Parts: sequence; structure tokens; C-alpha cells
Amino acid sequence: MGKHRPEHSFDVVVIGAGAAGMMCAATAGQRGRRVLLVDHATKLAEKIRISGGGRCNFTNRQVGAENYLSRNPHFVRSALSRYTARDFIGLVERHGIRYHERDWGQLFCDDSAQQIIDMLRAECEDGGVQWLMPANVERIEHHGEVTPERFVVDTDRGRFAAHTLVIATGGLSIPKIGATPFGYKVAEQFGLPVVPPRPALVPLTLPPETLARLAPLAGASFDVIADCNGGRFREAALITHRGLSGPAVLQVSSYWQAQAYDVQDGDANRRDGDWAPVALDLLPGIDAEGWLLEHAHDRSLLANLLAEHLPRRFAQAWCELHGWQRPLNQFRHAELRTIAAELSAWRLMPSGTQGYAKAEVTLGGVDTRALSSKTMESRDCPGLHFVGEVMDVTGHLGGYNFQWAWSSGHAAGTAV
Repeated sequence: MGKHRPEHSFDVVVIGAGAAGMMCAATAGQRGRRVLLVDHATKLAEKIRISGGGRCNFTNRQVGAENYLSRNPHFVRSALSRYTARDFIGLVERHGIRYHERDWGQLFCDDSAQQIIDMLRAECEDGGVQWLMPANVERIEHHGEVTPERFVVDTDRGRFAAHTLVIATGGLSIPKIGATPFGYKVAEQFGLPVVPPRPALVPLTLPPETLARLAPLAGASFDVIADCNGGRFREAALITHRGLSGPAVLQVSSYWQAQAYDVQDGDANRRDGDWAPVALDLLPGIDAEGWLLEHAHDRSLLANLLAEHLPRRFAQAWCELHGWQRPLNQFRHAELRTIAAELSAWRLMPSGTQGYAKAEVTLGGVDTRALSSKTMESRDCPGLHFVGEVMDVTGHLGGYNFQWAWSSGHAAGTAV
């Protein structure tokens, strides 16, 4: 390569020093590999730092393949089985990080998400990982499949070569902390297909006419079962001035589909496709029809009965919205059955999402059908690996996406 010969050569260059990138670099380094970890940010792992309200929901005790969405749904099984939630919990415990469990098996740091960042950095140091941060990658060259310097990475801080290249640059969510489409562009450069990305674990917007009707309900939060396109979750929902939010809605947003998304600006806007409704069961665990018929002879208002299980202000406004402001004994049984059906599946039709700015993760990404589920390596470009959110693997809310970062990063780090 003459005067263009790289300044430094490594066994592995990892681009992206987030959760998956640090896990991969640390694992490879501790195996004796010479690793360079590159990132464009000035602050390390901001997405970890802000996660979980600053306490990082770092994994979940109930991790399984069923907690992930992908066009290749079995892809996650190998990595998740070889580096489990229990393995990561063990790492956390070895570093003396105190943690606690919340609902549904979610694990959080007692003190600060910064402890997870410090732990990963320490693991990288133990592996002798070298850092290049901040540094902007300007070009990646490929020099054949067998040369020790088959990948050359040009940055604004020099030129570096490696036998193996790992892309751990994440998705498009939360652009204010530096999210970019870099990983997708690398995939396309090397001929790997990319499943069109879109916001996930994101609040849903409602059309203006619906928002006008729901204005009296804005700010109301209540326990529901939210259902959309096969995704079904029991958690809190929140009605906002823009639409729907809360954990249950964030969960089903990953299942909510449309025929066309505006990928350029990261928001989902209605084009010519049909939208799927989100159905909210307002009385989870209750036989709404049987319960209403039991009270069919009561003289109390329907809203007063609903207030036994729903916030009073919401119950009153919801009944006003539907024109059901009479005492229970003034409803015919057929009407009560209609009300019960609405309580069990109150359908709202979203018009879009609040986009990548409010999305916790990205749905879609590098098509995992082009990768090895054991090593995260490209099937057609030996030595090129992808880990973490940049792939078409999206976890449910509750620590599952971090566990995918740990498991996929460890799988690649063990293989490179």
C-alpha cells in the first residue's frame, strides 16, 4: 500500500463503543486479541448513562427468544443461550455493583448507570483494548479475505488496519446523543441487505380529530392490556396531548405496522398504507360483561362503577366521550354488552409515532439472514461482524435490548 500503508495494525477494530461494542472488545481483548475500539462521541456510552431513568435496566431474569422481534426470529437463540442474563449478572456482582429487581424480572442498578459504563471500561482495560475516541470514520477499505490487513479504517485521527472488523454503531434512536445510519451504510457497502429501520419502543401519535375527542383524557394513566398485531402487554398506558404513551404502548409500538415509513426523518407518517389499531383492555383480568350485568340494576352512574377500577377523572371523561352518562339501571342488557366490549377492547387508530427522538430503540437493521447466528459474522464477507442494535433484532422493553447487546457482543468477541 506504499505511503498509504496503515499507521497501526490490530487483530480487531470495533467501531462503536456502546454496550455491544465494549462487550465485544473486552471479550476479544481478554482472549489475547489486539483490539482497537473506535467511537465518534466525546462522552462514552451515553445511551447506557441515560437508560432506565439513569439506573440502567441492564438485563431481565426472564430473557427468551420470544422477547425479540426479527424477520429471522430464531437468530437470537444461539447467542442468548451461550451468554445468558445470569452470566451478565455474575459480571455485575463481581464488580460489586448493587442492583434490585422490579416488575417482570427487570434488573436495575441501585445507584447509577455510570457503574455499568465503568465496569465495561474496566473489562476493556483488562483486555488491553486501545481506544480511539473521539474519532470520525471517513472510509473503510477491504483488501481481500486472507491478508492480515484485510480491513483498513481511515479516520480523522489516522489510518488503522485489522484482520477483523466489528460494527457496533447502533440504530437511529435518540439522535441527540449521536445516533447515525453509519452501520447500515457499512452493510450496504459490503452488499448486506438492511431491513428498513423505523422507530420502536416509541410513543404513538393519534390523528387530530381523535386528539380533539380525547382532550379531556390527556394526562390520564391506567393499567391496561395493550394489543396490536400479536403483541400483547399488561402495563400502564398514558394518554398525552399527542397520542398514546406509557410502557404498554411503547411495547406494542414495535408491533404496530404500516406499509410505508419515512425513514429519512425517522418519523412514521401515513402514506397509502392501512394502519393497525391498538386495542386497550381497560379492565385487565376482569370479565367486563359479567361484571356490568351483575350491576345492571344499580342506580349509580356507570362512571362511578368504573371508578372502582379506573381513575375517577378518566372514568367520567371516558363515559362522556361515549355518551354513556346514565345510571346503570337505565341501560338495556344489549347496551351493557356493547359497553363491556368497548371496555375490553377500546380501539384507537394511531397516525404515526413520535419518531427516533423519542424512540428507545430501532426496529429493523442489518438483515440477520446474512449473518452467522453463532459469530455475528457476514456469510459473504469473512471477518466482518455486526453486533447489537444495528442488526434486525429488537427486544421488548425491560432490559432485553441490553441483554442482546451483551450476548451478541460476547458471541462476536469470542469468535474474532
